[in-house]
Amino acid sequence: MMAAVSLNRYRFRSVWHVDASPADVYEVLSDIANYPLWWHEVRRATKIDDETGELRCRSFLPFDLVVQVKHSIRNQQAGLLRATLSGDLEGYASWEIIGRDGGTDLVFDQEVVVNKALLRRLVLIAKPFFRGNHDMMMRGGFKGLKQVLEAKAASRES
Repeated sequence: MMAAVSLNRYRFRSVWHVDASPADVYEVLSDIANYPLWWHEVRRATKIDDETGELRCRSFLPFDLVVQVKHSIRNQQAGLLRATLSGDLEGYASWEIIGRDGGTDLVFDQEVVVNKALLRRLVLIAKPFFRGNHDMMMRGGFKGLKQVLEAKAASRES
């Protein structure tokens, strides 16, 4: 059983820099219900309660991942957001938000075990595709985040 778990365990880390204040970045990233407005690979977000939501995500591979996201840490002063994940993925995802050079560095960390049966069965042949799918999703998120932050700044200037 241990080998099956390790084959289906993934760790991801992305580091981004945006030209926006940490407060604006935190505001956007902490509002999971609005992710589909700017992160196109997040196809649907459903609010369950003040701390919990459900996300339906799809990148280039032809399947959806449905994940329940529950805030475990929301600390704007420390620049930290962390959520536990359950459903098709089980584990955690976190954002560290750090003001630097007039903008903000973001560090995204995720560690998950895949629960979705189809993905568990295909892991030996498809693991590189799963990683590529995640990378593409993160590129889409970065692009969308930059756009929403630019629009937020432009609306303040006008």
